Amino acid sequence: MSREYGLQELLKHPRIWRPGTAVVARRTVPTGFAALDRRLGGGWPVEGITELLFSKQGIGELRVLMPALAFLSRADNPEEQPDAGGGWIAWVAPPHIPYAPALGLYGVDTSRVLVIHPDKQADVLWAMEQALRSSTCVAVLAWLAAIDERSMRRLQLAAEAGLCWAVIFRHTRFAGQNSPAPLRIKLQPDDGQLELDIIRNRYGAVGSLFLQC
Repeated sequence: MSREYGLQELLKHPRIWRPGTAVVARRTVPTGFAALDRRLGGGWPVEGITELLFSKQGIGELRVLMPALAFLSRADNPEEQPDAGGGWIAWVAPPHIPYAPALGLYGVDTSRVLVIHPDKQADVLWAMEQALRSSTCVAVLAWLAAIDERSMRRLQLAAEAGLCWAVIFRHTRFAGQNSPAPLRIKLQPDDGQLELDIIRNRYGAVGSLFLQC
């Protein structure tokens, strides 16, 4: 096999991504926002990490996920939700205990919510990786502080292996850090709306859009 032919075959591999090109996610979950669905090629990509970066909590970082979490939590009815997967929605090291009545108002089935409070950062990473690989979770949400690229890559591989949606919440100071996440979005409030600045997007275009959520 020639080197040129081998390179062409390598570039066709689904795990190889080149900036400026878009790939199609194997499975997506509707975001609940038509403009965001179009930007992401159909919805949130359920095959790896979605990294959400923001400067302070409570600006809408959870509200933008609620339609998708509600969709996933109703997966026990295949006739109603034929594309959903079924299983747990795990919250790892959330800064606050999820408020069940509020989740219910958004349509999330709280009987599917699992909250994990590890004592150490290393335990946070371990718990998240185990949940992603378990095949019993449809989504894993985690709040992380400092994390090295190697650990992020382990989580990305775990999400791909478990075909599970991994959402990582981090401070915007980490936006310049190398990350294997195929989707990275900076969030900030803007005059009653939420601005999503998509800084990396394997599935479509980058740039900003505004959502009312």
